[in-house]
Amino acid sequence: MLIPIIVMSTMGIVFGLGLAFASKIFKVELDPRIEKILSALPGANCGACGKAGCAGLAEAIAKGDASLTSCPPGGEETYSKIAEILGAEKTSVIRKAARVRCGGGNRAKDKYLYAGVRTCAAATLIAGGQKLCNFGCLGFGDCVKACPFDAIHMGEDGVPIVDPGKCTSCGKCIEACPKKILSLENNIDKYYIKCLSKDKTVFVKNACKVGCIGCKICEKLSNGAFVVEENLSRLDYSKVDGEAMLKLCAENCPTKCIVQL
Repeated sequence: MLIPIIVMSTMGIVFGLGLAFASKIFKVELDPRIEKILSALPGANCGACGKAGCAGLAEAIAKGDASLTSCPPGGEETYSKIAEILGAEKTSVIRKAARVRCGGGNRAKDKYLYAGVRTCAAATLIAGGQKLCNFGCLGFGDCVKACPFDAIHMGEDGVPIVDPGKCTSCGKCIEACPKKILSLENNIDKYYIKCLSKDKTVFVKNACKVGCIGCKICEKLSNGAFVVEENLSRLDYSKVDGEAMLKLCAENCPTKCIVQL
């Protein structure tokens, strides 16, 4: 019994020394900034940055493969912390939030009675959904369920409402919406067209009470800030000359589809 014990003990010592030597030879030096950057990130692991969670983004930022403003949910406070860790210049970005580009909901007509699975993704599979307007919200709240920050809830009119204060512009709601009626917009831009329909006036009037009918009233009142293309009004904020003009356009819009946050 003594010989096997000695042999095994000797082998254990040799292998142990070998592993210790190998660990020193092949040791990978970790950048200490990665852990600090990770602690500065919100830890939501939402994937809005395009990386495999916050750890993946922290490593990419430390290596210089991602900018310090790559985390949409982080905001100015997070960017400032990361800039301090990296010894870089602080970067300011315009905060964005998701906006629902449809005001129809219960005010828009249905083309058939839908009795299937209560999700927008499922309803879309049947003739594009139950709404007569093919550009409209289906109202089953896939975007609400997808939001990891509780920034969206369904409103009384049957369309989702976004809380700009809670929205981190992660884009999860945009990915979840099969009708693509949500978009990320600058928070400082308060007015927008709450419609995406490109159908002709006669059809829109029949399908939805609050859809854009391409009447061009806003175009005439805005000196080029509003432009009607493909029966749909579009707002170019770079041409806006004061909010008074935007308010005037919103007040004169016959369907009230120009809205203010």
